[in-house]
Amino acid sequence: MCGEFWDVSSGKASWETTSGMLGGPMTTTASKSLETFANPNPDRDYVIRFECPEFTCLCPKTGQPDFATIRVEYVPDGLCVELKSWKLYLWSYRNEGAFHEAVTNRILDDLVAATHPRRARVEGDFKVRGGIHTVVIADYPGGKG
Repeated sequence: MCGEFWDVSSGKASWETTSGMLGGPMTTTASKSLETFANPNPDRDYVIRFECPEFTCLCPKTGQPDFATIRVEYVPDGLCVELKSWKLYLWSYRNEGAFHEAVTNRILDDLVAATHPRRARVEGDFKVRGGIHTVVIADYPGGKG
């Protein structure tokens, strides 16, 4: 079985031949690589939604953990993101300092780079810190408002 892997750190896609139902054995450690698979219904617009309630990154000012729910909604074109690789991708932020606005937009950019969707939205719903609840929404395609 062939699968496409998007290496976010290098910005390159590569094809690998693997075995197994979902592209062979996958790692269970954090990774900046997103695996994709062919959209089974590329001639139809349909929405894929998923929610990741255990997202963690670090505050770049204090080094304290920031907790969020990341919500994704996208309409695939030729490729869909494989969800275990998505989970491992999100884990890779656990030890990175990132402002809420930056990390939400970076997650959208990486999803778009890996899957080239017809449209996509990523919402970062961050837990209260310092008495402030932050929600950041990034859309593709987007424009300057």
